[in-house]
Amino acid sequence: MNQEYVLGLAREALITVLMVGGPVLALSLLAGLAVSVFQATTQINEQTLVFVPKIIAVLLAVVFFGPWMITTLVTFTVRLWQGIPGLIG
Repeated sequence: MNQEYVLGLAREALITVLMVGGPVLALSLLAGLAVSVFQATTQINEQTLVFVPKIIAVLLAVVFFGPWMITTLVTFTVRLWQGIPGLIG
């Protein structure tokens, strides 16, 4: 195992994490922004009002993007496990 392999593996892992977590974080951000704009226009300063839309947005994102997220993670994990014999010999 050399330094280039470890750096490449770390790079691939970070890209995979960003790809898998990106849609959920983006939808949560959009839901929070929409609620913030609603609160600013109506001057309702209820702190708990933000949580319900964000939870719904995250659940919808997981339902919609879930199969793709699982496929991406399984593909990365299979590639990781298949590379182990090359490191030993």
